[in-house]
Amino acid sequence: MDTVVSGIRSTGNLHLGNYFGAIKNFIRMQHEYRCFFFIADYHSLTTHPTPENLQQNVYQVLVEYLACGLDPEVCTIYIQSDLPETAEMYLLLNMNAYVGELERVTSFKEKIRKHPDNINAGLLTYPVLMAADILIHKAQKVPVGKDQEQHLEMTRTFGNRFNRLYKTDFFPEPVAFNFGETLVKVPGLDGSGKMGKSEGEGNALYLKDDAATIRKKIMRAVTDSGPVVPNSPKPEAIENLFSLMKLVSAPDTITHFEKAYTECNIRYGDMKKQLAEDMIVYLEPISRKISELNSDKEYIKKVVSRGREKAKESACKTLEDARQIIGFRRFY
Repeated sequence: MDTVVSGIRSTGNLHLGNYFGAIKNFIRMQHEYRCFFFIADYHSLTTHPTPENLQQNVYQVLVEYLACGLDPEVCTIYIQSDLPETAEMYLLLNMNAYVGELERVTSFKEKIRKHPDNINAGLLTYPVLMAADILIHKAQKVPVGKDQEQHLEMTRTFGNRFNRLYKTDFFPEPVAFNFGETLVKVPGLDGSGKMGKSEGEGNALYLKDDAATIRKKIMRAVTDSGPVVPNSPKPEAIENLFSLMKLVSAPDTITHFEKAYTECNIRYGDMKKQLAEDMIVYLEPISRKISELNSDKEYIKKVVSRGREKAKESACKTLEDARQIIGFRRFY
């Protein structure tokens, strides 16, 4: 059975875009592959989070992924910093990663442009740590978005370089993976672009949002004055509303508002009210599960402990084999 590895960001609450963009795929993958999902708290250190924020963010992200349907009895879900073997693999890979190739990484150049006062070594070697996360479990498949494809290519580079240097075929070549389907892109509520926390609180619907918050956000979604010519194309902001409705509403509801738009008698207020109620119904089971898990800290501790054990079993074997290949030998 092929092994799948994917990182889970450890900052902020999950929103609808995360759910439809990746989490639903993770839920399916866990039943068909040997899956390792880790919460990437090492990676978050490049932005210097406070100890309080770091721990709380990790806890909340774990709760929300479990509430969405990740099953710790089926997959391995663990916290990155609970696996020191990853840090050692990172060190070993760094010895054969070159400054020039790391400086050419698109995301690194973008980060130093946006944050010139925080150009730390962790940003430079981010692709090496990502490679360590993947190679420590000898993954064949990695679910990644477009923005991570260059990092995955570098993972292949580091793994192949190790293989050539030590004349072995130890590390496989991991490939990008999402069941061969186009990931769902969830639009934001601000009228343009995709849903994301970086675009402002009002742009995203979070999985933890209560009914009142969902109604408030959707009713504030950007619209226009309405169509004046039958069958006219929809502006982006209106297309976004229909895209959201297609995710959570019944087909006859969508047909009703499509017809109203085509015939130039749509009332956006009515449409947004319907979308809000459908969204509340759709997200209610996840929201309820988040509340249940937040009140069961003993269960969360058991999940973390079991995930650490399962991840460590895999990582220790890979690391010990890699050390042997490199030439590290014990004298006792």
